[in-house]
Amino acid sequence: MTTLDAGIGRRRPEAAGRTAAVMRQARPDEVADTLSARDGVSRAAVLLQTTASLLWLPQAGLLALAVGSIAAGSDASAAWLPALGILVLGIARAVMDGAGSRLAFRQARSHLSALRNEAVAALAETSPLDVTRPSSGFAASTLAEQAEAVVPYVARFRPARSRAMIVPLAILACVLVFSWAAALVLLIAAPLIPIFMALVGWRAKQASEEQLAEMGSMNAFLMDRLRGLTTIRSFDAVDRTATQLRASAEDLRRRTMAVLRIAFLSSAVLELFAALGVAMVAVYVGFHLLGELNFGAWGGRLSLAEGLFILLLAPSFFEPLRDLSAVWHDRASGEAAFDALKKLAASGRKTVAASSAKGGQVGAGGALSLSVEGLVFRHVEGAAPVFHDFDLEVEPGERIALVAPSGEGKSTLLALIAGLVVPESGTIRIGGLVVDGANVADLRASIAWIGQDPHIFPGTIRSNVTMGRADVDQARVSAALEAVSLSDLAARRGPAMIGEGGFGLSGGEALRLALARASATPQAGLVLADEPTAHLDRETAREITESLLRVSRGKTLVVATHDPVLAARMDRVITLNAPDSAGAGS
Repeated sequence: MTTLDAGIGRRRPEAAGRTAAVMRQARPDEVADTLSARDGVSRAAVLLQTTASLLWLPQAGLLALAVGSIAAGSDASAAWLPALGILVLGIARAVMDGAGSRLAFRQARSHLSALRNEAVAALAETSPLDVTRPSSGFAASTLAEQAEAVVPYVARFRPARSRAMIVPLAILACVLVFSWAAALVLLIAAPLIPIFMALVGWRAKQASEEQLAEMGSMNAFLMDRLRGLTTIRSFDAVDRTATQLRASAEDLRRRTMAVLRIAFLSSAVLELFAALGVAMVAVYVGFHLLGELNFGAWGGRLSLAEGLFILLLAPSFFEPLRDLSAVWHDRASGEAAFDALKKLAASGRKTVAASSAKGGQVGAGGALSLSVEGLVFRHVEGAAPVFHDFDLEVEPGERIALVAPSGEGKSTLLALIAGLVVPESGTIRIGGLVVDGANVADLRASIAWIGQDPHIFPGTIRSNVTMGRADVDQARVSAALEAVSLSDLAARRGPAMIGEGGFGLSGGEALRLALARASATPQAGLVLADEPTAHLDRETAREITESLLRVSRGKTLVVATHDPVLAARMDRVITLNAPDSAGAGS
């Protein structure tokens, strides 16, 4: 829909074009593939960090060899060559680990950006009247806060998991070469760590999901109350609202502390078994070197260099598992964030698929016909129908007014025509094409929507007209502003910014800006206007009426209104829920 005043994807004007392109390109299978690809880090990043950890093996060997040589009576010069090797390996280890970490972080950020783009594209395609659409507070919390948990999960958990699978096995093999007893101690201690971590991790994931859900609910609650702050004050419900918000914040605090308790518990479990494993290896090696334990080595007694080598490797055996424990909480939070992004993407996947099914636009700016046949619609299943067997025929270029008391379906009919709501039965055709999931997105490109409360983005007047659309040049913007009598205002303000929600503009100026958006859209052959003169003084309403008639010249116009003056300027007036009126079947 060209003006986006219905609340579809309220984006900044300069970003609207880019987001629209993403929406057109995002197919449902691509969304599913990206959201299910939870790794997001290339093998190169994992290989660099794993290799850096394995370089400690030759470093420890050189260090043990140098100490053993000195203890055997060699002079200090015998340690120069091993020391040089340790230095070179240390530099290589630092470079490879740093490069792998940076590469993993960059790829994690890129992966998160792709996930956010696809979730936003799918969410922006959903109708603002869809009852299954996530609340704006929940969506904002998921995309801005919860989604950040993806970065540590992707950048740290997968490399840590790979190191925990490879490095301990390599160390175990090296220790086994010299002592089967020390290797047996490590082999017994190692499996206990992942077992207990898995037990703790199951509860950690559940706690993280509950905490993220509570955070989204709290943000949705807060945003809803901020929007209705005037009403809350009018009914003197500020204290009650503050009490509810305090209770929600306390619940969020309790859930967050539960997550932290589980995170500390997992670290404590690992440190306990790691300390016990290292201590048992140290006790065995010490007593073996003292001659108290004469078993466990292949073919004799361990030398000082061999014993020192085993002692140096024992803590490193548990280090990858310790790193994995440190990011175990990142795993729980990251998977919860992935699930939340999945839900957002799934909310608009059907519409994204429909948008990708066809290409192009309907017509080339000429007036479009409108036909409604046998329309049946009700807001809630089992409730009385808003429309029952409703018929309406509008000729190309005709201007009609929909008149009815509040709550009788005027705005609902406009939403049905625009494809924002799916009827229970019946057929709606625009330009001879049926409004359905196969072409609704393409039909919206030929519709201009003008609401009684259009959303104005932070930006200049001209950027609010272009809405980021590349095909709207400056000449077209100037003509559109001239058509709605905003040229003088645009010249006076120049590059001055308009505040969020139209701060700095009057209600009439905001409506004229919405009309300018429609005027700057030449391919719009059908204009839908919902109460464009509501809540305006008589003189402003007259100016808006004249501007609306100029903008809709050569187009089909359908206006929902209570204004008898505006209705009288139309070619035909349709009174809803009046059987004696033309076109009324409800």
